[in-house]
Amino acid sequence: MDPLINPYRPGAGIRPPELVGRQAEIDLVDLMVAHSHRRRNDGGLILYGLRGVGKTVLLSRLQHIVERAGWVTVQLEARPGEPGKVIARHSLARGIAMAGRKMARFKHATAEVREALASITSFSATIGGTGVTLGVDASLHRANSGLIEVDLEELIADLVVPLQKNQSAFAIFIDEMQDLDQDLLTALLAVQHRAGQQDWPFYIIGAGLSTLRRTLAEARSYAERFTIREVGALPAAAAAAALTKPAEDLGARFTSGALDELLGAANGYPFFLQTYGKAVWELAPDRVIDAMSAMAGIEEGNADLDQGFFPARWDRTTPLERRYLNAIVAVSGNTASTASIAAALEKPASSLSPVRQSLIDKGIIFSERRGYVSFTVPNMDAFIRRQNDVDDADED
Repeated sequence: MDPLINPYRPGAGIRPPELVGRQAEIDLVDLMVAHSHRRRNDGGLILYGLRGVGKTVLLSRLQHIVERAGWVTVQLEARPGEPGKVIARHSLARGIAMAGRKMARFKHATAEVREALASITSFSATIGGTGVTLGVDASLHRANSGLIEVDLEELIADLVVPLQKNQSAFAIFIDEMQDLDQDLLTALLAVQHRAGQQDWPFYIIGAGLSTLRRTLAEARSYAERFTIREVGALPAAAAAAALTKPAEDLGARFTSGALDELLGAANGYPFFLQTYGKAVWELAPDRVIDAMSAMAGIEEGNADLDQGFFPARWDRTTPLERRYLNAIVAVSGNTASTASIAAALEKPASSLSPVRQSLIDKGIIFSERRGYVSFTVPNMDAFIRRQNDVDDADED
């Protein structure tokens, strides 16, 4: 069919034509907005899950919802390492400065708004090293200690009155939250905790990998101030809708056999649904997509994934790390105990600890519970099996 009207859009953070299966999270944020109008704060929201499940897309949708409700927002994407630490502070400071420009247009509590802008100016200069012009001088006494937890709490405290009097709230949206440095993470958790105690209109809404839940617990014991939700594979009905609804809107349809093939290959993961949907649309000869077209689309989709999505991780591994990953697949597919991996490789478990940690640092596996590791990417086991098939064919 015509690729110019192909409705399917695979890609990191790209909104699909149908955002399905995430109504529970949308309802949570709608309730958060409703409670904020009553000056009630029940805490922030944390989303975690594997790559390819649509966390970034969902985070963007939630930000759009609160902005339509009149909230002021900041968005940042965390990155690992010392460069990431610097970038996060610059992004936070600049984002808060941009939020200050929006607050400058508030109609009520103008005196309190100017005081808030003074604190924003001092915070941006002290924490982010940015020179912002908001029409006021930097505060001499607020948000300028250089201690991020102290300064962030003072800043948010100064925003409370103008936000409340203008029926607004302030939210920081953070993607890849597991990569925040410890100081910034603990500061954000502390201020969210304080906001919950005082019913301040301040919220953190973050998303990250499955390790994020444990990272939060280790950072501060009161991470329970968040609603924490796993974003996983879509239920069967939602996954089917993600494929069928965009096609039906353009006058096309899937046969039951085609739909079964595609749903089985994608395992409910939104990124793969979009990848296979895009491929099958361009291969189908007419607007009735049958099982044969679906199988061809899956093969073409896997070829695309094997050229871009998976190699972004696989190509960064050493030969020994690849043996470790192969052992995970051989033992159980996606999740395996470190003891069983060591047995499969015929090595002492302690000797494999550096390999395991290197793969964790590279974001290829994670350890959610002691003694077990899992792939961070869905269907990584299928990719590794395909790589092995290619290697075996080359040897023949």
